Amino acid sequence: MDENTFFREATLRICSSLNLQRAMERTLEYIRKVIPADGLFIGLFDPDVNISRVIVHIVPDHWPTLPETLPVPEGSLAHVRREWGAEPKFDLLNDWREAEPEIQPLLKMMWPKNASLLRTDLALESKRIGILLLATEGRDRYEKQHARLMNTLNEPFSIALANALQYQEVIRLKEMLEEDNQYLSNELRTISSGDKIIGAHLGLREVMQLVRQVAPLESPVLLLGETGTGKELLANALHAASPRRNGPFVKVNCGGLPESLLDSELFGHEKGAFTGAITLKRGRFERAHGGTIFLDEIGELTPEAQIKLLRVLQHHEIERVGGVQTLPVNVRIISATHRNLEQMVRDGTFREDLWFRLNVFPIMIPPLRHRPQDIPALLDYLISKKCREMKITRKIRLPSGAMDRLKQHHWPGNVRELQNFVERSLIHNQTTDVGSGPLTLKLNLDIHPPAASSERPGEELEILPFERAVALHITKALEITKGKIIGPGGAAELLALNPSTLRGKMRKLNIKRAGLGTKR
Repeated sequence: MDENTFFREATLRICSSLNLQRAMERTLEYIRKVIPADGLFIGLFDPDVNISRVIVHIVPDHWPTLPETLPVPEGSLAHVRREWGAEPKFDLLNDWREAEPEIQPLLKMMWPKNASLLRTDLALESKRIGILLLATEGRDRYEKQHARLMNTLNEPFSIALANALQYQEVIRLKEMLEEDNQYLSNELRTISSGDKIIGAHLGLREVMQLVRQVAPLESPVLLLGETGTGKELLANALHAASPRRNGPFVKVNCGGLPESLLDSELFGHEKGAFTGAITLKRGRFERAHGGTIFLDEIGELTPEAQIKLLRVLQHHEIERVGGVQTLPVNVRIISATHRNLEQMVRDGTFREDLWFRLNVFPIMIPPLRHRPQDIPALLDYLISKKCREMKITRKIRLPSGAMDRLKQHHWPGNVRELQNFVERSLIHNQTTDVGSGPLTLKLNLDIHPPAASSERPGEELEILPFERAVALHITKALEITKGKIIGPGGAAELLALNPSTLRGKMRKLNIKRAGLGTKR
């Protein structure tokens, strides 16, 4: 065939679509009329991560299939890197078993044993951008005139590949932008129409006063409290009341991320930073630039992540995993934990300098058992919310004495436990009460008030010496808290004492830390 005609007809098909797969299917259909061709492969080698990226792979069904990323076998790696850095060329391989031994493992992964191969290196302005392989069944199928014809198409193939790669990058950036937009829209929707803070004027009055004081500032805030007390809800309120309210609000559950991915999620990673990092990824801090980042379960951070977080607080900059460039970030940090960070500092599991940086403005959220006056409003709100979610239109009422029992319950899971109780009760009662009138929300059996005293009225009680009675009381508190003195759920909180006062009484009464020995 005339080379000019071949070049023109093939080029029209090569450039027929930005979808390179579709364009190559049309091209292969034309080329096989002139040159033996059962399959076509276009790929590139990424020296940063030592993998081959499969861009186009068109082969018969009974030929080997390839993943999008093809790890180069260790034995073939040196050869592939050497060829990728050499001058572009075209080559015939009519029996790949005669190829250099180091490249045969890679060829075996890609092609059947009896295939003939015609290779064309794709380059633009002397820069290697990819490799093109034609393949056909049978040996000794390709001749030099076939290679000459294919070599005339080097530039059209190279331009098409470069355009397709740039198009893929535009699509990737567009999808990343849409993902960010969707993520932030969801966060905004949660803030604007999310849960209310019930008890803001009752049990949480002092907490909300602290929130109003610190919200307009840039100071880090540390939210302390048991699980289920609503730390994330208060973080939302802090962001919504701050000058950064129009910026992003990014939440990170430090305890819910695998240790191996924590640094990557927080600070991002560079391409090739580790196996599988085939593209650059921005971390949560970059996404939160100009807004607020909420680090829940801050006590779960690894020592390495603690060092990087300290750098963010000190210098307002980060480094991606595998990167050397520092990136400035403008974020406000709100952190939260149910753990005793002060004790973790003493135990050496949490950095003291980071503790001081985070503990600028601590806010302690009281557990639900310490604010029973909020339970009626919480119950009304949760019942209304769950009824909407479960499409329950019947009026809900409580049996006599139910509210008192709810107020007397210890609620170790706090508001989250109350919410679960409401949902569980609605599900149970909706399936057992099939009437059309009001739905009576019966209490489940796992809700019990604290056990009543076994003493019968009028029964004579043993009168103990005062110090002995105090020692027994403190010992009982230490047994309940398993020796924990300070922090949420500690003996000091249980006894409503200052931790220093409690320690002083323990020394005076010779009470051991574990609460098992007392002075008689």
